[in-house]
Amino acid sequence: MRSRFSAFARQDEAYLLGSWHPATRPERVEFADGTRWVRLEIVRTEDGGPGDERGTVEFRAHYAVGYETGELHEVSRFVRHDGDWVYVRGKVTRAGEG
Repeated sequence: MRSRFSAFARQDEAYLLGSWHPATRPERVEFADGTRWVRLEIVRTEDGGPGDERGTVEFRAHYAVGYETGELHEVSRFVRHDGDWVYVRGKVTRAGEG
């Protein structure tokens, strides 16, 4: 999760696509103009250890656009694919939702 956050911050499309499950991978990654990703806060994890095949990460990604700040709150699903952890999909929630 941290590496994908860093890749979004650097707009590293190749890394993001490579760490996305082939069944759900888009053709391209759309980056929001002027968005600066500034901090990742891991809220909770479920599974995702060395012996697991699936894992869940709930996080808040804090960003700035000009002088405005905000956060993206998401629960992401990951699976092992060819030995690597890959992103499958996520559910974005608004502040206060779970």
